[in-house]
This record gives sequence, structure tokens and C-alpha cells, in this order.
Amino acid sequence: MSDEPDNPFKGTPFEAMFQQFSGAAGPGGTPDLNAIFAQVQQLLSGSTDGKPVNWDLAKDIARKTVSAAGDRSVTPTDGERVADAVRLAEHWLDPVTTLPEASATSAAWSRAEWVENTLPVWQTVVDPVAEHVAGAMGSALPAEAQALAGPMAGMLRQLGGSIFGAQVGQALGELAGEVVSSSDIGLPLGPAGQAVLIPDNVAKFAEGLGLTDEDIRLYLALRECAHQRLFAGVPWLRQHLFAAVNDYASGIEVDTGKIERAMADVDMQNPEAMQAALAGGLFEPEDSEAQKAALVRLETALALVEGWVDDIVREATKDRMPAAVQLAETVRRRAAGGPAEQTFATLVGLQLRPRRLRDAANLWAAVRDARGFEGRDELWSHPDLLPSASDLDDPIGFAQHAGELADIDISDFMTEQDGGLDDEGKQKGTDDK
Repeated sequence: MSDEPDNPFKGTPFEAMFQQFSGAAGPGGTPDLNAIFAQVQQLLSGSTDGKPVNWDLAKDIARKTVSAAGDRSVTPTDGERVADAVRLAEHWLDPVTTLPEASATSAAWSRAEWVENTLPVWQTVVDPVAEHVAGAMGSALPAEAQALAGPMAGMLRQLGGSIFGAQVGQALGELAGEVVSSSDIGLPLGPAGQAVLIPDNVAKFAEGLGLTDEDIRLYLALRECAHQRLFAGVPWLRQHLFAAVNDYASGIEVDTGKIERAMADVDMQNPEAMQAALAGGLFEPEDSEAQKAALVRLETALALVEGWVDDIVREATKDRMPAAVQLAETVRRRAAGGPAEQTFATLVGLQLRPRRLRDAANLWAAVRDARGFEGRDELWSHPDLLPSASDLDDPIGFAQHAGELADIDISDFMTEQDGGLDDEGKQKGTDDK
């Protein structure tokens, strides 16, 4: 709490921000709300409709970013090539997994279409984080400052929504220039039951590989169709991933001292300066122990998804596509420093770990050797059967344990699990710990 009643913002992260508004100091050093209203209004861009992120602004910036980088409209030929690759991919996948075909349709998207069609899922991922960051920043104000700021709280929320919208839009616009499918980052971003490739990005992925377009398109279609099968065949998995994001967001704490120091040097009327502050992690939350645990759960789940896809695609191609080994390694290298890692770090604070992806692929292969692909896929029938982060450190040990499960009727295990799962992949009748 401030020790100066006439200036309740004194000593808070917001003092430097408000001091920058011309004419903002009234008698006794108290901020002039009329002056603040006028100048903050200039920074507002559109309406957030009560949401923590201005998604209209995010979409606009993402589309402009895509347009500036170049984006052609897809052609009927593009769609036909994707459809042919998807049909063949599904045929190749049938013998190597028990999860049934899930790609009822296929599509070729432009980069702008990827932005439009994946935005609803990005809202699910980003809104909880933005909401809790905004709440953490608001709680940094002492009580008397909160009372003073009350009349402008709506505008401050709108300003925050625009800041987040600009950040999200830039990140998604850049990501749209890299992703090759709707599931390229391990989350189900596109419509269920539709296998999607982005032809221009597939061509970009192929540069320098010296492989045929047909092989590359088919390999990426195999990965896309495998993701579709997994998310359709494991109905709790989608919400399980999003619940981990929410668990992370719920424990967000903001380093208000960092904001105070940075705001003293930022021209609040200069959008470019504000963007530079954002790029420097101005509002990046500090990870609590609970958040770190949530991130481990999310990273492990994403690694298991990608590792399973890697294993079944490897099995599907091993006797048919010699180039698959090179393509698999390209996918892994791309994950190491690619756009998915950067986007998650920017929007969610999640750092994907390529070592985990490789370990997960090795683990699923070891389980397949021990139990066959039927036993491997059966582990997706319940969250409690899945490997943990520590299991990824010892894939052979987990495979041996999984082999012992072959003597246990999984249905008996499911009956013992207190009534099944709720919509978040958690046990019904239990409270969150």
C-alpha cells in the first residue's frame, strides 16, 4: 500500500505508466483522471466484448502479417492432391493402429484460412492465460489506488485486451507461415474429422530435402491423419490438454517490480515502444511450483501425442517409403527451434522439449515391441494408464511394466476407476487437488 494518500499509485507498477500522460498530475500529485481518460482512449483499439483478448484485432494483425509475407489462394488442384494423399495415408495407417479412420473430409488451406479456422481453438488456449495475467496485474494496485482507478477500469481492461490481441495476432501470423497441417503443433486446432494440409507451407518444408513432392505430401498427410485418429479415438484427450493450460493459468503471478521498472522507460503513446516491451517479456508471468507441475503435465501429454504419431507413421512407412527416415528426422529437428515452441512460449509460457518428443517415440516403440500395436493403443483408454514424465526417462522399464498389464483385463481396471471420466479427462466424483 502506498505511504502517500494523495498519490495512491506511488510505489506501484502503474505509477510510471500514469506519470507519462501529459497533464496527468493534479493538485497534490494526484493523477488527473480526465487527462488519463483522454490519452488512454487513444490506445484503445476496438472492443473486447468483455473478453481478456481483443480477438478482432488479433485476427486483423494475423491476416496482415500473412498477407505481407505472401499468401496465394489454394486451387482445385491443391485440394485434389491433398485428398489423394489423405486417402492413401488412411489406407497405410489401417494395419498399424486399432484407432479407426477419422478423416471424413480433407482440405487444402491457404495461410489466411489457417488463421481463420484455428482461431476458435487459440481462444480456448490463450484466454485463460490472458485473464489471469490481467487479474494479477490488477491485484498489484493498493486498495486506495483500486478505488481511484475504478472509473477507468473498463478502459484499462480494453487496453490490456488490445495489447494481448496485438501480441497474439503477430505470433499467429508468423506461425501461419510455417505450419504444414491443422495438427502440426500437437493440439487439435482444426475441425474434427477434417485432414488439412497447407500447400505453400508443405512446399516450404520440402525445400532442400531433395525428395519428391508426392513423398513429402504423403508423409505429412500420414501425420495429419494419425493425429485425427488419436483425437477422435481418445475423446478425453482434447480437454485433458486444455485443462492443463487452465491449471497453468490459474496460478499465474506477475512480477510487478519488473513492470514498474520497464514502464518508466516506455512511451505509452508509442505503439512500437509498447510492442518492444512486450517482446522483452514485460508481462511474462513468473512460474509458481503449481504452474511448473502443470507445464510438466502438458509437455508430457504433448510429447506422448507426438511420440505415438511418430511410431505409427514409422510403422506405416517402413516397408513402403525409404524417405520416411529422413522426413521423420526433419520433423524432429524442426520442432527443436521451430514456430510451435516460440508461439507456445509467447502465448502460454510453454516450452516444448524436443528431447521429450524423441523419448516418447522410443517409449511407444518399446511398448509396441512388448505388447503389439493393440496393447500400445489400449493405453490411451484411460489417463491413468499413460506414461508419466519419469517414465519417459526409462522407456524400457515402462514397456516391461506395460507388458505385465497384458495379463490384466483393462476393462477390469476401468471398472475400478470410480465411475469413469468427466469432460476434462478427470475422475468423476473427485475434487481437484
